[in-house]
Amino acid sequence: MRRSAYRRAAAPSGGNRRMLAVGAVVAALGAVVAFTTISNAATNDKPAGSGAGKVVNGQTILTDTCVDSTLAPHTGFQDGNRCVSTEFGEVGVAANNPSLLITQAPRSVAVNTPFTLKVSTRNLIRDRFLAAGAGGYYVESSVLNNGIERGHFHTACRMLPNTNEAPDPSPVPAFFVATEDSKGGATPDVVTIQVPGLPTTGTAQCASWAGDGSHRIPMMQRANQLPAFDSTRITVRN
Repeated sequence: MRRSAYRRAAAPSGGNRRMLAVGAVVAALGAVVAFTTISNAATNDKPAGSGAGKVVNGQTILTDTCVDSTLAPHTGFQDGNRCVSTEFGEVGVAANNPSLLITQAPRSVAVNTPFTLKVSTRNLIRDRFLAAGAGGYYVESSVLNNGIERGHFHTACRMLPNTNEAPDPSPVPAFFVATEDSKGGATPDVVTIQVPGLPTTGTAQCASWAGDGSHRIPMMQRANQLPAFDSTRITVRN
């Protein structure tokens, strides 16, 4: 009897079957690890120290650090499209938060004629003013003295092209002054602001607002408190 020219392949032994099974498991695990690594790289492509997507008190924030910004760092000068890394600093309790009110202003003035505004501040020690033009803008955190904000206040007047829409914020105002007189405190007082005149007829908006050492409006304990800011409109006539 002739044997077939083709011999049936021998079945794998028990040891070989175990080795094949282990190899298959290792390959499968490798694929899972590779997929997970790629997936994590896609979803966690963040720089070191990133705050993007952080959950704070159950709320997801965009970020809390300039690490996530593509803008250049702010240098203390009055440049836009920068990221400010200075920390907010200290905030007092509601009863000690700064407040401000324009207590006296004319309803109308003649063009190019001097006039005065009276401004009252409370809970503001007017002893800190870093010169913005010299690189002191947004470089100092808020600092309290016995719970009271250290800073100053600004006063400015601008001419409004109309009173039907929010004005362009970019033009330099017709008048601006900062008040840092080493006075003020928890007790309200009044400062007289001398305005040398406004250049054109129309409606002027004059405003005063408190600033910390780096010119930011001071923080408040609660979100529903009015910040230390006030504004009035003045008719400028011929």
